[in-house]
Amino acid sequence: MEELTGGDMWRVFRIMSEFVDGFEELKDVGPAISIFGSARTRKDDAWYKAAVKVAEHLARRGFAIISGGGPGIMEAANRGARQGKGLSIGLNIQLPKEQKPNRYQDKSLSFRHFFARKVMFVKYASGYVILPGGFGTLDEFFESLTLIQTGKIRRFPVVLIGRKYWEGLLRWMEHTLIEDGTISPPDLNLFYLTDDPEDAAEYIVKFHLDSIRSVGERRKRSPLPTRKSQTL
Repeated sequence: MEELTGGDMWRVFRIMSEFVDGFEELKDVGPAISIFGSARTRKDDAWYKAAVKVAEHLARRGFAIISGGGPGIMEAANRGARQGKGLSIGLNIQLPKEQKPNRYQDKSLSFRHFFARKVMFVKYASGYVILPGGFGTLDEFFESLTLIQTGKIRRFPVVLIGRKYWEGLLRWMEHTLIEDGTISPPDLNLFYLTDDPEDAAEYIVKFHLDSIRSVGERRKRSPLPTRKSQTL
């Protein structure tokens, strides 16, 4: 009992402080897109360049860009946001290796706990763009689908970039998960696959314009929706 009321209680307060700091720092951020991908991607890699392009396109259309704040695809996303004159946000995580904050962040937060950081990614997102990556990238992809599928968050666009990279996984989902009945065929419509960064950006913009029209607002009133943070 002494241990529970000592170290564990202080751990709870540290966790609470991460949520409070994140909510306070991001509460006034407008429509934003969270971009994911490998921290190990080099600057001369095609996927790095694709991440810069999609972030720049989205920034020019009025979206803030949220990344994990580190190197690789995360750096490319923040770099593209800067090039597109948009707000560049990094949600950094404290790790023993790989995670070194990149220099393209306008707003930088640091997290000790993955779960607090993950809440910020989804709570303030109007969409996800997911480029080739490892376990962390797959985690964000499947978590977004789970939250949308179960109705825990409103649906937003989830875009995968890189057909060659993702098609094996998607075939497995179709031929194993659907055939075994663990997901339904319409679940494969919860995301969009493309090779073109500009197409990815336009898909997201069109998704939000269609959402505006579906609730009776005129397109010319605003090119983008007013951001409402996800309720988790």
